[in-house]
Amino acid sequence: MDALLVLFAFLLLAAGILGAILPVLPGPPLSYIGLLLLQWSGQAGTGTQVFSLFFLLVWAGITIAVTIMDYVLPSIMTKKFGGSRAASIGSFLGLLAGIFFFPPWGMITGPFIGALLGELVYNSAQGRRALKVACGAFLAFFIGSGAKMIVCSLMLFYAIRVMF
Repeated sequence: MDALLVLFAFLLLAAGILGAILPVLPGPPLSYIGLLLLQWSGQAGTGTQVFSLFFLLVWAGITIAVTIMDYVLPSIMTKKFGGSRAASIGSFLGLLAGIFFFPPWGMITGPFIGALLGELVYNSAQGRRALKVACGAFLAFFIGSGAKMIVCSLMLFYAIRVMF
């Protein structure tokens, strides 16, 4: 039973890394569940803790922060690139529409299209500015994916370190 839990934990950790790239999978939460399964398998098999409570709480906080950042960052970056409130709202709405209607590519292109449309509606004569703002939303996708990849990779590193 313990070997099966460890195997499933590492499958979740690997799925977490895939989720950092593929917008359909929630990468950091999957990796964190993998850490929890390793913790549970260690306690069930030997009665000792694999990870400390502090370690698990810190990684829970990091997982929550990175997951929230992934949804909020496109709006923030849109604003940072000079976008209006309409572009920020469009970026967020584009993200939501992309998640539900056009996964997985909609999550990548949704914020870009939403920010572009929002800025064009707000400043209809400024196509170049709207494109710059939309590129900010698109850049947010890459920053968010990079952060998720780092977090998921570190969780896998700690899991491997603790097992071997």
